[in-house]
Amino acid sequence: MLSIEKISVPKNTFLENYLMNGNYVDCYMTTMDKQISFPEFIFAFYTTWLFKVEAFILTYTVRKPSSDVEAKKLSIAEIDKFAAWTVESRSENQMLMCDFVGRTRSWFMVENAGDKTKLYFGSAVVPEKRGEGLGFIFILLLGFHQIYSILLLWSAKSKLQ
Repeated sequence: MLSIEKISVPKNTFLENYLMNGNYVDCYMTTMDKQISFPEFIFAFYTTWLFKVEAFILTYTVRKPSSDVEAKKLSIAEIDKFAAWTVESRSENQMLMCDFVGRTRSWFMVENAGDKTKLYFGSAVVPEKRGEGLGFIFILLLGFHQIYSILLLWSAKSKLQ
């Protein structure tokens, strides 16, 4: 769908650490026919029109505003807090963000090979308490979450083209 593939979580990534304890984990990937740096990907992702809708909602529901300037600073590792998330782990080509209540993670990775770039976006949702289920509300919203994840990655790719 929209040149985005649902894939298994790549080995040796920050997201792989969440493949246990009843967590929900997903991973999506798309390929571009040019080199994209990790900072370019992060900045594009957090400045798409689609993410700006989410940012607007976060600003007025949980008082977690964000700006393009902050997105730029996050992308180049000048800040570790952005809107409703804090960086949990970061390397040259990947980053794992944790939401302010500690239940969800957003994961990003870039792999460059020759003149192509693979862009990855994934998420993890953890139960409130270890060993418990994820909850009825999450199960109801799972389909929306998956479609929204695909659209977010597609929007970032479109912005980078």
